[in-house]
Amino acid sequence: QVQLVESGGGLVQFGGSLRLSCAASEWTFGSGPMGWFRQAPGKEREFVAAIRWTGGSTYYADYADSVKGRFTISRDNAKNTVYLQMNSLKPEDTAVYYCATALSRTTGRRATGYDYWGQGTQVTVSS
Repeated sequence: QVQLVESGGGLVQFGGSLRLSCAASEWTFGSGPMGWFRQAPGKEREFVAAIRWTGGSTYYADYADSVKGRFTISRDNAKNTVYLQMNSLKPEDTAVYYCATALSRTTGRRATGYDYWGQGTQVTVSS
């Protein structure tokens, strides 16, 4: 059973930055992607970013259009940790952010394809 623990959320002003961290109890990069999702009140959970192993020492990062160019996903194998660096934050980025991992390498952007989830961390961007 993989356990994921997010941290780094908080309150930030419009245009500010935050870095979220997701610590995994065991490394799953040999299988499916590690992803970040978010859910705002009254809305469905949506894909934000994912990083997947593509062979050797190569990883591929995928981003939702709404965050492309502002957010960066990365990982530290030594720390079993995935990060989401969020810059130029907007009020519409306000949500609970979840880290997730999938067992299948073919998992795409759908939340239903992910097998393990963290408890979430709140990000609030004030205008």
